[in-house]
Amino acid sequence: MRKLGLSLSEVKEKIKNLKGENVTLAVNRGRKKIETINAQIENIYPSVFTVKVDQINQLDVQTFSYFDVLCGDVEILSIV
Repeated sequence: MRKLGLSLSEVKEKIKNLKGENVTLAVNRGRKKIETINAQIENIYPSVFTVKVDQINQLDVQTFSYFDVLCGDVEILSIV
C-alpha cells in the first residue's frame, strides 16, 4: 500500500540526490522477512535504480524500482 506524503517524482529526485552515497536500506522480502543491507546507490535509470551491496554474502548489485520506495517495500534508513 502506498504511503502518503511523497509523489513518485519526489522519490526519484531524493534518490537522484543520494547517488554515490552509502546508505542503509530495509528491504521487505515478503512473509515478514525484513533484510537490512548497507549499500551504495550506484546508477539512476528512468524507472529503477541500482545499489552496490557491501556485504559479502549478498549479490554485488541489486535493482529496485522507485515504486518500491514509494509503497514502503524499500526504506532508506540512514546515510552512512
